[in-house]
This record gives sequence, structure tokens and C-alpha cells, in this order.
Amino acid sequence: MKIIRDKSALRALVSDWHRQGHRIGVVPTMGALHAGHLALVKAARKTADRVIVTLFVNPRQFNDPTDLANYPRSEDRDAKALAPLGPDVLYAPDPDQIYPEGFATTITVAGISDVLCGASRPGHFDGVATVVTKLLLQTGADIAFFGEKDFQQVQLIRRLVRDLDLCTEIVACPTQREADGLALSSRNLRLSPEARATAPALHRIMAETAAAIRQGTAPDAALASGRAALQAAGFGPVDYFDLRHEDDLSPATAASAPAPARPARIFAAAWLDGVRLIDNLALAT
Repeated sequence: MKIIRDKSALRALVSDWHRQGHRIGVVPTMGALHAGHLALVKAARKTADRVIVTLFVNPRQFNDPTDLANYPRSEDRDAKALAPLGPDVLYAPDPDQIYPEGFATTITVAGISDVLCGASRPGHFDGVATVVTKLLLQTGADIAFFGEKDFQQVQLIRRLVRDLDLCTEIVACPTQREADGLALSSRNLRLSPEARATAPALHRIMAETAAAIRQGTAPDAALASGRAALQAAGFGPVDYFDLRHEDDLSPATAASAPAPARPARIFAAAWLDGVRLIDNLALAT
């Protein structure tokens, strides 16, 4: 596995691969890799001829400077975790390779970026859209792999790829979970032992809410009960606990209950011990 930091060196290698007819897969990450990231790399290895894993902590998607400062950075450990999986390149660009002096362009995906995490994290998805576009272009990716835990992000990236005519297929892979149901996340490392014991309640309450809706409880009532259960379990504040259609993330409430032809998911973001946890669950699960 080569470690590359310069975009020109990466592009030269990618151009050679394309001349050989190789299909290139990319797994964008911000490091602090866990089993969820590694599952994406494994999926890429099964599908693509060449695999690039990117590692870049993107400052433009953090609306809280403290959150950026506290984000775990562990490149050496990440490289050791990746090596057995056989990716061809770890692209860990220097900051000026992504945002050179005078950089003045921001990509905004209207609508889908305005709800859920977009409503509580101003500018977050502009940062995501901009850096992902740059990484897809720099890596020359034919196919890119993202986890469904960040389902809103996946839908946003699918939209920008369609809108900008980027030649990259977007593949969403299932959320990886601990045995107790907690969605894997780099932020889990910041939970105290007590909070870590409480954290699985998020997925459990989402599953109970989904079951109640499937059994005929009005969505609004089931969601209100779920929010109350989260608060009783020790979560707070709860940024959102919503039922939304998968395609455009519009609300799926009592007035627009999800039909089989239009899948819906429960989306949640809640704070626990000063750590913001997110998750989502397909209603049909």
C-alpha cells in the first residue's frame, strides 16, 4: 500500500491505471478507522480493480472548532489497520492539496442539505459536498463507497454526482454495529464508560418506534414517544427524531404515511455525555 500526499502523484498513478482499463474504487474517510470503514474497503476490494482509501480531516465540515480540535487523528494506526485488506493507496493529502491558497469555491446541494443534520450544523454539508467532489475528481474514482449510517450524506452525494455529471457510481453499504446495536462511529471513542453503556438505547428506541409504526401507531405519536424515551434514558438535547422518505428526506408523517413504493427511515441525532450520536433505521426493517 502506497501512502501518497500529493495530488499530482496520485493523478499520474490513476491515469496509468485507467490506461490499463482498471476500475478504480475509493473509500473517503476522515481517519480514526473502525470496522465500519474496513467493511467499506472490503466491499471496494470485491468490486474494483484498484482501491484508494482517502484520509483527510476536512475542516470545512466542522461548524464547531472544538469538535474539529477533538476529532481523533491516528494515521499510523489507520495505515496498519488497512494494510491487511490490500488497498493500493492511502491518499492522505496535505491541506494545500485540497484547499490551496486563495481557494474560493463552495458546493451547496440545496434542499437535501437543509434538514436533519443540516438544520443543526450550519455549513456542514457544504463542506462535505465540496471535499467529496474534490476527492472524487482527484482520485478519478469510477465507484465510491459510503456507509448508510450517514444516510443523509449518501443521498446528498448521490444528488451532487447526478447534478454535476460526475462519472462516479455511489454505493451505500449497510451500517456496521456493535453487538449491542450501537452504530460504529469514530465519535464513540469519546464516550465515558457510563455513556457507552447507555448509548445502545438509541438504536433500541428507534427499533421500538419503527415496530410501533408498522403495527399501526400514528407516526407522530410513535415519534413523540420515542423522543420522550430517549430523554428518559439520559440523552439530551435530541436534535431530531424523525420519520422521513428515503429519496428526498421529506417528512413522512400521519398526513403522508410511507407507502411500500416509497421507503422511509427513522433518523435520529442526540447528545450523550457531550458527544453527538446519529443513526437511522429503515422502517421496513
